[in-house]
Amino acid sequence: MRKTAWKSPALLFLTAVVWGVAFVAQSVGMDYVGPFTFNCVRCLIGAAVLVPCIWFLDRWKQRQDGVQNGALNHRSVNASGKMTEERSETRRMLLTGGICCGLALFVASNLQQIGIQYTTVGKAGFITALYIVMVPVFGIFLKKRAGIRVWISVALAVAGLYLLCITDRLALGKGDILVLLCAVVFAIHILIVDHFSAKTDGVRMSCIQFLVCGLLSGVGMLLTEHPEISLILQAWQPILYAGVFSCGVGYTLQIIGQKGTDPTVASLILSLESVVSVLAGWLLLGQRLSVRELGGCALMFAAILLAQMPERKAEK
Repeated sequence: MRKTAWKSPALLFLTAVVWGVAFVAQSVGMDYVGPFTFNCVRCLIGAAVLVPCIWFLDRWKQRQDGVQNGALNHRSVNASGKMTEERSETRRMLLTGGICCGLALFVASNLQQIGIQYTTVGKAGFITALYIVMVPVFGIFLKKRAGIRVWISVALAVAGLYLLCITDRLALGKGDILVLLCAVVFAIHILIVDHFSAKTDGVRMSCIQFLVCGLLSGVGMLLTEHPEISLILQAWQPILYAGVFSCGVGYTLQIIGQKGTDPTVASLILSLESVVSVLAGWLLLGQRLSVRELGGCALMFAAILLAQMPERKAEK
């Protein structure tokens, strides 16, 4: 039971690691291409990467189902109609979830990518991670109330993010407002994933959301930017990382990891991407962590551990 209970948090933590390192790729990629171009190419790459994964998983599932149900095929004629209806409903739910996730991802990712141009990376990281506060607030309207322990975890996480990212006086400018709107939409995206992840195939829904986000970003690219193949090729490294790992791996792990996980707790774990980004800068770029930043890391990890502690069962 304990191994099963920690499976989802582990996947979400891996997602945070991938996303934290991806901040470097996003920053470098913007030196060559515009925000819509960057998101268009990386999302289409993410969708393409998942196609062979879907094929492999389908083959494996068919082989498993064939072994288990091969002896029962002669008794399944009467249930064929019901199975057809269930498959049709599953496809409808999958398409709806993928499109909704793709729309939310399109708005959030492009607001973030545009906003980073007009604000500091520290402020952008802090404001984006405010979805950890917005998720439980939005959850109240969806009858997903969080306990006092989770709210304490949220407070600790926000305090940790502040120590990590805010080094100057907090003042909301144009870029800050765009990133704040991005945090709102990312909170909505987490709740959408929470709603559909238990009802559909996570890998398929992830592929659909990238296709939707990539196509919509492509429209924005053609309307507002002047993409050049040569510049895209110059930025192949950050785009490839963002497409394969941040999109193909990260968002898929998010959808799978959120199954059976409270959305507020999931948002807390995912917010560790800000901690990972700071640690990645320290390890890969030689940037030292100050005492203030180390204190922020400690508060963030304390928030995650507190949120993951088992609830005491009320005695009758």
